[in-house]
Amino acid sequence: MRVLVTGGVRSGKSRHAESLLAGASSVSYVAPGPRLDEDSDPDWAARIAAHQARRPASWTTVESRDLAAALRLDGPVLVDCLGTWLTGVLDARGLWDASSESVTSVVDGLLDEVVAALAPRAEVVLVTNEVGLGVIPAHRSGRLFRDLLGLVNQRIATACDEVHLVIAGRVIRL
Repeated sequence: MRVLVTGGVRSGKSRHAESLLAGASSVSYVAPGPRLDEDSDPDWAARIAAHQARRPASWTTVESRDLAAALRLDGPVLVDCLGTWLTGVLDARGLWDASSESVTSVVDGLLDEVVAALAPRAEVVLVTNEVGLGVIPAHRSGRLFRDLLGLVNQRIATACDEVHLVIAGRVIRL
């Protein structure tokens, strides 16, 4: 089963995603975002530590921005999260100030690889953020991220068997 779990910040997405694979003896937990040192963002470091603490010891953490390769790992895979993956892609490639068309082209190309790697998967859960329900961001970078993540979510959702929306810890299967 391929499942995309989406929702707002602190909605319970990660906890729900983890519960979907709770019965697996081992899981590759893919953390595809940028690596931040603990000194630069202690709140983010605490969040990561909380996530790590609740995972079973048999789960393996894989830090990789190469999402297509991570999806080719053996056994169940949990990706948390597509929003941090997108941020890492934009940071690593210096795309924040590039034209929308060129950024979309790069992201589309990467998504082609990700969707191709996702297609044969039997057991994968991907977590993403739902960012298109709020206020229009005041800055170009915020609008670019919102629009691109909407594209990412649509492409991944079409390649999944189910999409779960998590709001206030409650799950709605779309």
